Amino acid sequence: MKNASSTLLIVLILVISATTGAKDAVPEPRPAPQMQVIPLPYHQASFQHNSVELTRYHFGPSLNRPFLFPVIGPSGRSLTRMGHPHDPESHSHHNSVWISHHDVGGVDFWGDRGKGKIRHKRIVDFQDSDKHASMTTENQWVTDKGKVLLLESRTITVLPLANSEWLLMLDLQFKADGEPVTLGKTPFGMIGVRMAKSIGVHDGGGMIRNSEGAVNEKEVFWKQARWVDYSGPIVGTEVEGVTLFDHPGNPNFPSHFHVRNDGWMGASITFDGPRTIQPGALLNLHYGLYIHGRRKSPEAIEVRWKHFAETQHPASGNSPQRE
Repeated sequence: MKNASSTLLIVLILVISATTGAKDAVPEPRPAPQMQVIPLPYHQASFQHNSVELTRYHFGPSLNRPFLFPVIGPSGRSLTRMGHPHDPESHSHHNSVWISHHDVGGVDFWGDRGKGKIRHKRIVDFQDSDKHASMTTENQWVTDKGKVLLLESRTITVLPLANSEWLLMLDLQFKADGEPVTLGKTPFGMIGVRMAKSIGVHDGGGMIRNSEGAVNEKEVFWKQARWVDYSGPIVGTEVEGVTLFDHPGNPNFPSHFHVRNDGWMGASITFDGPRTIQPGALLNLHYGLYIHGRRKSPEAIEVRWKHFAETQHPASGNSPQRE
């Protein structure tokens, strides 16, 4: 009887020890990152801050080019739109925020009726953290004959700011696929932004401003600047906006900006002349979009631009020269 009691006691001690050990072995949960890129079905990826979407990247095989839509402002509404509000058919290529160019080796990659398509090749990397989230992809710029002209690496990074504002950064790296490729002289490319209809100068009484103090299309159109801001009403009379930043590391800084009172703006890499990318050389470009509430003062925008200008530019290669 005594031996049986001793045996039972030993068994109970072993069971309790095993249970306690298993409990102690459970790892402590790690806090979920505040910024995450969430892969979605149908070739999409959602950039989210504390589970609230800020923007979404679309890169499906049926698209003429990848793009970002929506671009959510502090109000919870998208500050960009798909297509021209008054000419949706011929301007169907105005895909919210997009990368493209009107003349790549003589091929139109800008319009939806051109012979060039930007094809998503693969996702290289996702990065989540409290401070930012990013994804890196590879694209091919292909003609209608299947010829690859450019190989592109694209990193999209979203950084949350105070008061539901945020910064979108686009790091682009291009190289020619085996033979020289010339980006022709044009104001169309590399980056375009189609604003929401109500933000436009014509439709909503919005306003365009640049870093040089110019206002609206007549003064800003085809002028060089560090940044251009497009702000206007998005909910009732509540104003929000997007500032397009050029980076000092870009080869044509400060860029010429193509803007319209009907609600679009873009920074041109070849307004002042064509650029040829030689095999083995790299064209590195870096753009930023500051998504903000209210109509910010030029001084406040300049502070944000300076912070952006200090961010690391993509690894430099042999930059193509203007011809």
